[in-house]
Amino acid sequence: MLTRQQIRECLDKMGEMFPAAHCELVHRNPFELLIAVVLSAQCTDALVNKVTKQLFEKYKTPEDYVSVPLEELQQDIRSIGLYRNKAKNIQKLCAMLIEQYNGQVPNDRDELMKLPGVGRKTANVVVSVAFGVPAIAVDTHVERVSKRLGFCRWKDSVLEVEETLMRKIPKEEWSITHHRMIFFGRYHCKAQAPKCDVCPLLDLCREGKKRMKQRGESVASTD
Repeated sequence: MLTRQQIRECLDKMGEMFPAAHCELVHRNPFELLIAVVLSAQCTDALVNKVTKQLFEKYKTPEDYVSVPLEELQQDIRSIGLYRNKAKNIQKLCAMLIEQYNGQVPNDRDELMKLPGVGRKTANVVVSVAFGVPAIAVDTHVERVSKRLGFCRWKDSVLEVEETLMRKIPKEEWSITHHRMIFFGRYHCKAQAPKCDVCPLLDLCREGKKRMKQRGESVASTD
């Protein structure tokens, strides 16, 4: 496990690497962001943006989503994984927004988590990006980077990772750290081919050192 000082070094370096890190889901308002994040579960932001380009022209309000047959909405998002389930959840959450929130997206995480298809990660993204509420949403990239670097333990659950990061990172940096860790995981510390050999954090990274050692051994054994 890294010390707080080492974590600080990691965060500063990620900040240098990705100073413009941001939410890559294209949206114009909190409602569009909510729909985009729901669609992004187990799916790339790039594919979601491709689909929402047309989707957000056709559907602009919660009323628009509930006024069409479920099958039509399913067809509109068909290229996205789990589209049937997501279409169902989108119609249900839109109905709830109309009935309980006057058609507005709530700016509270616990209220958001009452909506169908909205888990803790989705709620954290929405409150952070749309409303500026400090939050760390632990997606697959944040979890991977946190565990590889040793911010937390390998066996930690997603919630434990979030709680550890919230403890070890200043609150005012939660939201920007979330974006920087995503960029770091998406473009540098990738799941399949992390760029350990050119990583500025290699000296601090237990996983990176192990990988480099294994690479060295495999190279040596083929000579």
